[in-house]
Amino acid sequence: MTINENVSKKHIDPYSTNLDLDILIVGAGFSGIYFLYQLRKKGYNVKIFDLANGLGGTWKVNHYPGARVDSSVPIYEFSIPEIWKGWNWSQRYPDWKELQAYFEYCDSIMDIKKDVAFNTKVIEAYFDKIEGKWLIKTDDGRITKAKYFLPCIGFAAKEYVPDFPGLETFKGEIHHSSNWPESEVDVNGKKCAVIGTGSTGVQIIQEWAKISKSLIVFQRTPNLCIPMGQKRLTPNDQKKEKYPEIFHSRLVGVGGMTFQHIPKNTFEDSEEEREKNFEKLWAAGDFSFWVGGYKDCFTNLNANKKAYDFWAKKIRALITDEKKKDILAPLEPPHPFGVKRPSLFVDYYEQLNKSNIEIVSVKNNPIIEVKPEGIVTADGKLYEIDVLALATGFDAITGGFKKLGLSDINGEKLIKQWENGTKTYMGISISGYPNMFFTYGPQAPTAFSNGPTLIEIQADWIIKVIDYCENNGIKYIDAREEAQTLWTKEITAIANATLFPLADSWYMGANVPGKPKEMLNFLGGVPKYSGILQYVLENNFEGFNLVK
Repeated sequence: MTINENVSKKHIDPYSTNLDLDILIVGAGFSGIYFLYQLRKKGYNVKIFDLANGLGGTWKVNHYPGARVDSSVPIYEFSIPEIWKGWNWSQRYPDWKELQAYFEYCDSIMDIKKDVAFNTKVIEAYFDKIEGKWLIKTDDGRITKAKYFLPCIGFAAKEYVPDFPGLETFKGEIHHSSNWPESEVDVNGKKCAVIGTGSTGVQIIQEWAKISKSLIVFQRTPNLCIPMGQKRLTPNDQKKEKYPEIFHSRLVGVGGMTFQHIPKNTFEDSEEEREKNFEKLWAAGDFSFWVGGYKDCFTNLNANKKAYDFWAKKIRALITDEKKKDILAPLEPPHPFGVKRPSLFVDYYEQLNKSNIEIVSVKNNPIIEVKPEGIVTADGKLYEIDVLALATGFDAITGGFKKLGLSDINGEKLIKQWENGTKTYMGISISGYPNMFFTYGPQAPTAFSNGPTLIEIQADWIIKVIDYCENNGIKYIDAREEAQTLWTKEITAIANATLFPLADSWYMGANVPGKPKEMLNFLGGVPKYSGILQYVLENNFEGFNLVK
């Protein structure tokens, strides 16, 4: 008898003590909601625990100024017909407010919240081989049992704050982008600063530059930004009859999106043809110029330089101050183009042109101290400020897993096992952690994929695995250590054939001191990754042990 045949029809409060479930999900973002909706339809007893106070995952906690998605709709949404048929967006790239409204709409259709325990933090979890269940402890002292454990925490679940001396002495307001207050931070007429110019920093800077008295931008490396083709949308713009085709296209496109690479190498085209192609990619207003260009852009340094030169020409034309030009768009690349994540910008350079906006290159003039009244750089200058935004990023990809207190079947902590490097099998499971599967995490195409695309691919595969185990009396399924060793070698081999290891990026874990430098993503592409998952499913779960 399968577990779903034992499900009680009576609703179980997700806040109950001594919950004994078929499946526990951690995280109520795209992954958790998709899982809950699909698994519940199959009759499984499934709940979600989430640390936040509402649905949305990253879009519940990330509500800093200017926060918006950088994959356009309808690519960035659920492919569930019950949702997209009745929902219309107001803009091509929705902001956090519209995304929160979207998740509320999803709840109105899918009735998600009744099975979510909000404000609930998982602090410890391990698998009992004898009982064949996970025991998950939360910070309120409850212990939940579940046969399957699905961490859906995304790749940006643990913030990173540099250890600046004196940071705690700052007497003004200070906010990290991932821990922003729900009430608006008033910077009107105030002296402000932003540390960091990743995607988050760019979005905050674009907004604060419009209303602050002055703004200091502390930049380590210039963001090689690409234009965001933002536009308003009407219901008539959203041709729903094309949506099934669009959702299929994103399964086979570059990065889980709908476009493809230019199917030739850079120098196969004449300079004139190359310029035309670059112009077309630039005008798309999305990530086409980043990942939809010539197929050798990320393997050939000379080819990559052509993309960078075009980028620099376009951006330098937007900057009026010669000094700022060299800081924001130097003629010589700070790293190969695209091996650090570019942001899509709306009016970033227009704002930085303003005379009350100062850019400080901390690569050449690092921050050495924070004082009560502001920030001190190595040249001894004190920048007096009232409000400070830390756009310093995350312990990305792996950091969230280290917060869950995970132990393997022998009692060894995951945080210890990953000290010298990350190990997973197919970026979806970990050897020694039976019946645990995750989405949008380490060693999958995660950071190089549109979120909803990869999430649905992985979740559909995991659900098929769970169904198989239940229909065939499997007590637990566990990845083999040798299989994950081979997968990790594959991740490294693919990365080493590219230009990505040449930059100290969060893709490589290099943004956090002491973290191993390693490629944390599968660079083979979403279609290839999907094919690997399907192969394993069709070939007796190659790489797994199944125990009855």
